[in-house]
Amino acid sequence: MRNRLHRLRHLRRDERGMTFVFVGLGFMSFMAATTLAIDVGMFMTARAQAQNSADAAALSGAVALGFNSFTDRSPSGPAVSGALSAGRANNVMGETVTVTAADVTFPTGPSGLNNRVAVTVRRTSTTDVPNPVPTLIGPLFGVPTVDILASATAEASPADAMTCVKPFIIPDRWVETQTAPWSEDDTFEMYNNRGVLLPNPDVYYPATQRNYSGYNNEADRGRRLVIRAGSGNNIRPTFYFSLALGNVTGGSEYRWNIANCNTMIVRIGDIVLQEPGNMVGPTQSGAQALIDRDPNAYWDTARNTVVTSMNPSPRVFPIPLYDPIHYAEGKANGRFADFKVANYIGFFLESLQGNEIHGRIIPIAGIASSNGPALPGAFAVAIRLVE
Repeated sequence: MRNRLHRLRHLRRDERGMTFVFVGLGFMSFMAATTLAIDVGMFMTARAQAQNSADAAALSGAVALGFNSFTDRSPSGPAVSGALSAGRANNVMGETVTVTAADVTFPTGPSGLNNRVAVTVRRTSTTDVPNPVPTLIGPLFGVPTVDILASATAEASPADAMTCVKPFIIPDRWVETQTAPWSEDDTFEMYNNRGVLLPNPDVYYPATQRNYSGYNNEADRGRRLVIRAGSGNNIRPTFYFSLALGNVTGGSEYRWNIANCNTMIVRIGDIVLQEPGNMVGPTQSGAQALIDRDPNAYWDTARNTVVTSMNPSPRVFPIPLYDPIHYAEGKANGRFADFKVANYIGFFLESLQGNEIHGRIIPIAGIASSNGPALPGAFAVAIRLVE
């Protein structure tokens, strides 16, 4: 009996084997922490994938808003349809997100322009077809699934700068008071031939004003435009003047700037100089080189867009527009050779006929400069994420 009590006291004080207990408990804690870390990592991955989906949806909606239709914001319109398609094309943890037309909205930006597209995508338990993300260790704590959602906002920003500008310029559209309404046969008249202001001059409202009188990337989309070299110093919608981009003159440089992309950035408000001499030949040669680079492109009148196998077609390019008031005042004061860039239009080069360039007006992308002026009337847009 005494030996048995001794053995019991000895066993009570014996600590051998406790290491296995601690190792077991530690292993269980390690496995729980590892599994929890996997859950957390999975949630972070799901959140990042959902954000990618929302970003893509917002950008696609803004592209459609800027280049397909700025006014059609219906559930079946290009902006909403583009956003839904792009959002659903980006899976979250292997499954399609839930995003409906109600998840696509068009908020007004700080500038007061209604040019934004906001999209929210979901994998949650509260949608009509619940699809939350399942957890691994969460069920042990009563959390079998988690809800994942993300939002993004993109905008078709007014562009105040452009690259790949062609070295010829036409006047921006004005309000015709002499022979209203405005037509391509009109001439901008502000001063008489003695430099005296007319009693009822033609009027021009720049793109910095909400009553901008110039070209519009939606209302003028597909409008046929025929331009030719200007005669004298008349301001006519169809007369172009040749430009010395970067003040570099010469026929070969001028032709190269038409046939290729000059990466020089031209901003609205810049003063550009006229190329001296007759540039009709280099203009035709450079334009023909563009046609030859994409000879099968054509304008589809049914869809009001360019059909091309290239993206983008070199036959689509920006043409700068000049401020007719600045040029008219220059004429009145003996300064004929410079132009103030007022805006741009996108132009699809259809054909050459004699000394005429035939084409269509088309929306085009530009550069949104942080230092540029507020341009509610900007023709070109820059697509960017803002939130």
